Amino acid sequence: MDNLKEQVVKQMEAYFGQDKRRTRHAHRVTVFAEQMLASEPAADPEVVIAAAVLHDIGIHAAEKKHRSTSGHYQEIEGPPIARRMLQALGLEESKISEVCDIIAHHHTPGKIDSPNFRILYDSDWLVNLPDDHGEESKEVLGRRIDSVFLTEKGRQMARQLYLDGNATP
Repeated sequence: MDNLKEQVVKQMEAYFGQDKRRTRHAHRVTVFAEQMLASEPAADPEVVIAAAVLHDIGIHAAEKKHRSTSGHYQEIEGPPIARRMLQALGLEESKISEVCDIIAHHHTPGKIDSPNFRILYDSDWLVNLPDDHGEESKEVLGRRIDSVFLTEKGRQMARQLYLDGNATP
């Protein structure tokens, strides 16, 4: 598993090149996903880690092709790029397909409902929440956490990080 993570991270970092903002985001999402894996025994660590590292891999293609970083365009452009990377690493086809499905829907919950998807979705929200909603009151932020997170562990981590102030993200 560690070897797969290292290989996927190398692929992602090479693809993003000097774009440290994107690599930093992928690393942070992956850290949260790894923490959440222990609370979801039905999750597949290889799928979760690959999806966490590569979930935004389509952002440069979206910018170039659509002149937008919109999640919708990332969902379109990311899966083919991720598929090529994971095939080059020799990951099982069924796992590649699942990772690509997760990437293709990582901004649109409800299309996929699996432990692997829920972990990736919540991990991405854990990173994005302060940037997108950090100015909200604690009361509003608490309601947002309750409504957007798909796992109890994700809600718990978000509350601890952003409402209780017990940890830094």
